[in-house]
Amino acid sequence: MKHSEFWQVLEATFGAGHGRSVAEDLVLAALGGRTAARALADGVAPRAVWDAVCDEMELDDATRWRHRREPRKDRSA
Repeated sequence: MKHSEFWQVLEATFGAGHGRSVAEDLVLAALGGRTAARALADGVAPRAVWDAVCDEMELDDATRWRHRREPRKDRSA
């Protein structure tokens, strides 16, 4: 997962404004008590950050793997 994919899937999942809020405000224990934004800035792999967000928010597998779906399938979801 690239950084751009992380931000795209975060916004697709939570909405543009709320997604950014989740990244800036949600403290993730799995990432040492950092937010997603801080973890990314510290060099944590975007995939690890996304997994931590999914775990913390108890998101389903379809959402966890949203970034791997074909774009045309996302449009119909």
